[in-house]
Amino acid sequence: MAALLISLGLAWSAPSIAQGNSSILNASYDVTRELFKDVNPVFVAEWKKKTGETLTINQSHGGSSKQARSVVDGLDAAVVTMNQASDIDILAEKGMVPASWNKAFPNNSSPFYSTMVFLTRKGNPKKIASWEDLGKADLKIIIPNPKTSGNGRYSYLAAWGSVIKSGGNEAQARQLTERIFKNVPVLDGGGRGATTTFTQREIGDVLVTFENEVQLIKQEFGDNFDVVYPKISILAESPVAVVDKVVDKLGNRKQATAYLQFLYSEAGQEIIAKHYLRPRSELAAKKYAANFKPVSLFTIEDVFGGWKQIQKKFFDDGAEFDKIYQSKK
Repeated sequence: MAALLISLGLAWSAPSIAQGNSSILNASYDVTRELFKDVNPVFVAEWKKKTGETLTINQSHGGSSKQARSVVDGLDAAVVTMNQASDIDILAEKGMVPASWNKAFPNNSSPFYSTMVFLTRKGNPKKIASWEDLGKADLKIIIPNPKTSGNGRYSYLAAWGSVIKSGGNEAQARQLTERIFKNVPVLDGGGRGATTTFTQREIGDVLVTFENEVQLIKQEFGDNFDVVYPKISILAESPVAVVDKVVDKLGNRKQATAYLQFLYSEAGQEIIAKHYLRPRSELAAKKYAANFKPVSLFTIEDVFGGWKQIQKKFFDDGAEFDKIYQSKK
């Protein structure tokens, strides 16, 4: 084909390079589908106006940890937009992003954050108000698998941390978390699967999920559910990174970097706030303050030290979560 085009006096370029210069793939977690459906066309239009280039942005969604493994296994994602730093750390360990990836963009390379809340059946018939309430014996709780889902991992850590932040000790935190997961009838692979289990399969008394997800559910299903905010919950940052190994291969680093920078712009922050994700911009936060109920939030570092400590203690094979979940069988 190259020889034929040259003989005809036409230019030829390798398809992979051409595609790389005009498209990027964003590997993201389960519950950001709606967010990026709104973000992408706005950025594409801005990029076209700025550079004259027509850019295509493709999306891949799933459990955050599963997405990270897919990128390690060869998914050509130019950028990753995850819901926990540990999933990008996996890419750093493989040399796919720098070890200092969290310093590439502001706010620990997290353009927005969220927290974990409860979605109950209408009227909250089980009177659920706190993490402690989730340990009651007569409940069925829907939480996705912490081994594959950032949603599930934050839920686990929020429950554990709520005990510590209330003055409890490690043994009490372990006891509550064990009671909660004994109430989980099925472990979906990601947050969106858990939402389907609760809303469409009608399994469970309460869904534990991200704040923005419960708002989307209420918009879709109306007044069938109530949102309950615990007094204490976890600050769930959503970190982002350019995947060096991919952009160097495809030649789309400039587009990928600009895409993530756009998330920090006022236009990007406003879209983020509209989707009930907590923005970093003070202007957007003030404008959409009604979307975000005040909650006492603790950080990963505050209670657990960091993601490496968390992984080893709770989520490695044979660690705390495996012991807790296997004990219910």
